[in-house]
Amino acid sequence: MKPAEINIKDYHYHLPDAKIASFPLDKRDESKLLVYKNGILNESIFNQLHTHLPAHSLLVFNNTKVIHARLFFQRETGAQIEVFCIEPLDHLDYQLAFLSKNKCLWKCMVGNAKRWKSGEVLIKTVETPMGITQLKVSQHGKSDELFIIEFSWENERLVFAELLHYAGVLPIPPYLNRNTEQSDEERYQTVYAKVEGSVAAPTAGLHFTPQVFDSLSEHEIQRTEVTLHVGAGTFKPVKAEALGEHQMHEETIFVERKVVESIYHSLKQNGPIIAVGTTSMRTLESLYWFGVQLTKGIQNYPLFISQWEAYEPAVQPVSAIQSIEAILQFMDAQQLPVLVGSTQILIAPGYPFQIVEALVTNFHQPESTLILLIAAFIGNDWRTVYDYALTNQFRFLSYGDSSLLWKQHSAQ
Repeated sequence: MKPAEINIKDYHYHLPDAKIASFPLDKRDESKLLVYKNGILNESIFNQLHTHLPAHSLLVFNNTKVIHARLFFQRETGAQIEVFCIEPLDHLDYQLAFLSKNKCLWKCMVGNAKRWKSGEVLIKTVETPMGITQLKVSQHGKSDELFIIEFSWENERLVFAELLHYAGVLPIPPYLNRNTEQSDEERYQTVYAKVEGSVAAPTAGLHFTPQVFDSLSEHEIQRTEVTLHVGAGTFKPVKAEALGEHQMHEETIFVERKVVESIYHSLKQNGPIIAVGTTSMRTLESLYWFGVQLTKGIQNYPLFISQWEAYEPAVQPVSAIQSIEAILQFMDAQQLPVLVGSTQILIAPGYPFQIVEALVTNFHQPESTLILLIAAFIGNDWRTVYDYALTNQFRFLSYGDSSLLWKQHSAQ
């Protein structure tokens, strides 16, 4: 069966509300860890992750940071309007957007949009350490079903990143069915979050602590970081019956040259590359296809990988090493310290994995693109893994427990 013909109903399982973790454990690294390798399941604790990884493995983390993306405004009538920042209008330049002064344009979701008249300017008073300012928002059309919203303010001492921090609310996943609490400010960020831009956390990383990093280093397990800003599409359900009718969300990737070098050296030395989270997986596998494009002479920059491109038969097979070499050569020729690209890749059963040998990840929603990714990686054993987790008190979704899944080589 072609991936586009997959019926999403085949990837359903019953997830009781009681299994969804509404809050994290008191200690990040004491979550349960379910280890799957060669069809065998073992239970562990996350702070013992180092015992399940061979020396000289390369763990790849997504260092994105969740922003205060939700802003609430009130019309003169009393109606509340929610503006949810998804990405800058120029989604390839987050840094410029966050450093904007006086005004900037973002793609946003708008709650209660029918009550917000076109041309109406909404105003919110924001208190900051740099003084009080009036934040104004107005509509400027739509793009990809999102509203284009102009933010404007008069306090020149404030850049947009600071204004968003003081005016907005940290967005937690809708399936938690609760409001954001003060504790989420710390716990819904990874301890290594650095680059602002996400509207959802790369939740596989929420289990890591400095102590876990120390244990990994002591066992000669290497680490590196990429950046993929997680969009609201990560929560978008697959509503179409056939996967071919589902529009996969696009996300922006930033990878430093030294990171590409680390990946290249691991591939040359046959050291396993382990993605921490599905966003790191998406980044690493997209890198491979970027490299394939470059080997074919396609050098449109910034690079872009479409939803189904990975399933098209290649004219000539390209190894992972050849692909990453092509990226390094391209970066050198263009004098690029950071590779920037966008990915719409949909990883589903039938996908040919090229870079990643193991995945650290939480337990995901039924009938989601993330479940399809798991099924692509470990084959039909995804049901065995999830059945075990459901019947052995594992906690599910963003604040839930973790798993370490090794690629099922026969699953392709």
